[in-house]
Amino acid sequence: MPVIDMNMITSQDGVTSIKQNEVVIPNLTIKDLLSTIPAHCFKRSALRSSLYVAWDCIVIGGIYKAAMFLNTFINPESLSLPHPILYPVAHLSLWSLYGFCAGLFGTGLWVIAHECGHQAFSESKFINNNVGWVLHSALGVPYYSWRISHAKHHASTGHMTLDEVHVPQTRGQLGLPPLDPTKEDILGSTISDDVVEELWNAVGDSPISTALTSAAYLLLGWPGYLICNTHGQQGYPAGTNHFNPGSVIFAPHQRGAVILSNVGILLWMAGLAGSIYTFGFLTVFRLYIYPYLWVNHWVVLVTFMQHTDPLLPHYRAPDFTFPRGALATLDRSLLGDCGKIMGWLGAHATHGISETHVLHHVCSKIPHYHAWEASDALRKRLAQSGVILRGAPIGWREGYRVFKECRFVEDEGSIVFYKNGYGLAAGRPKF
Repeated sequence: MPVIDMNMITSQDGVTSIKQNEVVIPNLTIKDLLSTIPAHCFKRSALRSSLYVAWDCIVIGGIYKAAMFLNTFINPESLSLPHPILYPVAHLSLWSLYGFCAGLFGTGLWVIAHECGHQAFSESKFINNNVGWVLHSALGVPYYSWRISHAKHHASTGHMTLDEVHVPQTRGQLGLPPLDPTKEDILGSTISDDVVEELWNAVGDSPISTALTSAAYLLLGWPGYLICNTHGQQGYPAGTNHFNPGSVIFAPHQRGAVILSNVGILLWMAGLAGSIYTFGFLTVFRLYIYPYLWVNHWVVLVTFMQHTDPLLPHYRAPDFTFPRGALATLDRSLLGDCGKIMGWLGAHATHGISETHVLHHVCSKIPHYHAWEASDALRKRLAQSGVILRGAPIGWREGYRVFKECRFVEDEGSIVFYKNGYGLAAGRPKF
């Protein structure tokens, strides 16, 4: 999928215009999509899935042991450094690397718990939910509560009023001036320069402001979504969260599941408090909290990049279908912008959640170890219909670009694309 080239934007005679990319709006059925996937890809194995959990834990344990071993050499007796200040710098660098690596594989555990919620871990619902509850609770996630809202997200991906997360803000929600058809095209191909200036003054951010806003989102976006519906469905009332059994997210019969999720979070918080009391805050921060923050960072960055791009459509009721929503996502390579080795590491550590995400939305019960083969088959079928859903690699640079280019969508229209701070849209629908 192409990225925006600023050379595509021109200004002449008081009007700014952009050469838009035509984005194919698919008319495929879910039966058509599923029929292309080999039958064995739908098989789930509790043993095979459990081995991946064990592997992630072994790798994280190995990373910890390696960090502890190397830490013993960072002292004047074992290592000669030109200045004393370099010893604490070396300690900080070592444990920062530990946190990054442990957090990356910790995200892999998060992904497997997420598969449990989709019943992709095994054929047994009992095993799925118990393993998912333990793993997600250990990572500060209310398992059943989020599983419920996440199922709604899968049912209505890309729907402006029914999707649960990464829902675009509209012109009206941002308090921007109403659309004036005499000065701007509703599809975002042309706009008068005076309206450009007005919109930029309202939503255009400086590079520093965009960087700081996106950094805060990556660090706080996940707990913010769970606690106060940050970047969630805009139609929900104030105070909506994943911990209140009476929240609009849940049906009355799901109250017990929400309470059980809260029990898991309380046990997690008690474990944290007990560990801090026993070992001290700095030790717990270094060994658990810092990697945990990396897990939250990857969860937000990956899901944001999977569902947000100037060339991804969002739908309203008249034109929304489940297949269109499932195909309003992107496959991207996690850490692929850092080279092939880092791209392999990102995919391996997180079980291909970024690289096979379109397939995951077409059928979320396919386990990650079959998702690669299933994705290859699905891509061949989509290519026959002119649908290409592979975006640029996931990294901070691409995240910054997407964050900057995706500012708002229009209040009207059954198929809408993000507009940037100039009021221009990079994509337009093609049927």
